[in-house]
Amino acid sequence: MFAILGAAGKVGYATATALRAAGFPVRAILRDPAKASRLSGLGCDVAIADLMDPAALAEAIADAEAVQIILPPPLRAEDARAEMRRATGSMVEALRSARARRVLAISDYGAHVPDDIGMPTMYRLFEENLRPLPLSKIILRSAEHMEGWARAIPVALATGILPTLHQEMDRDFATVSAADVGRIAADLLSEPETGGPERIVHAEGPRRCSAADVAGAVSALAGRAIAARAVSRSEWQQSLERVVSPSIASLLVDTYDAHDRGGLIDVEPGRGEVRRGTTDLTDALRRFVPVA
Repeated sequence: MFAILGAAGKVGYATATALRAAGFPVRAILRDPAKASRLSGLGCDVAIADLMDPAALAEAIADAEAVQIILPPPLRAEDARAEMRRATGSMVEALRSARARRVLAISDYGAHVPDDIGMPTMYRLFEENLRPLPLSKIILRSAEHMEGWARAIPVALATGILPTLHQEMDRDFATVSAADVGRIAADLLSEPETGGPERIVHAEGPRRCSAADVAGAVSALAGRAIAARAVSRSEWQQSLERVVSPSIASLLVDTYDAHDRGGLIDVEPGRGEVRRGTTDLTDALRRFVPVA
């Protein structure tokens, strides 16, 4: 039986779906009981536990063959760094208390970088806190989610301009569908253990793309020209605060500064493997563009 923390989210739901399709028992761990029916409909056992309640988490993951954990960015948190550290501590305490045998942790590209580069740094700390635990670990680092562009699509459709914090429109970067991350995680969980204490895997899509490629995909779906345009660095914080808290916005500003330095938010050199999803950019964005 596999326990999936955050099973109602995009990645967790994809993992649960793939595991159930393969015939594995799944315990879906949710915070919100209102989201249970979709998982129950897959045939999952459902457990309710808050991420910040280590005792409830330990009970929910008890007896699992392996546990998938995820550290969700708290989009409205007053102090996102502190809240992500508390969530990390809660999950580590639960895994230790439940004496879990194996864990798959969803992390982030760039989590190997020692400098503070915003969001990837929070996942570096996440990984570092997991390392002392006496259990087998798979660290699945995810590239930027294709679905994250959904927030900019309404603006692009209204104005013909796709705003982006990437400053070079033709520079390729790694990106992946969230659903593919979940499917890759399911494959890794169902594979035989390799025997090592830690395995690093990087998840990205079938090919890398640029902001101009994203605009091209939206253009093809909308049936009219859309151009990518960089948001001025001086406007990043204010622009991000329209949709997330100032503390999350600050983490993202640091992240995109690292993107623009190049080579940081990427595969860790000389370590781990790359698994590629099959969903291309156009298919990932299709549901966000209204059919004419």
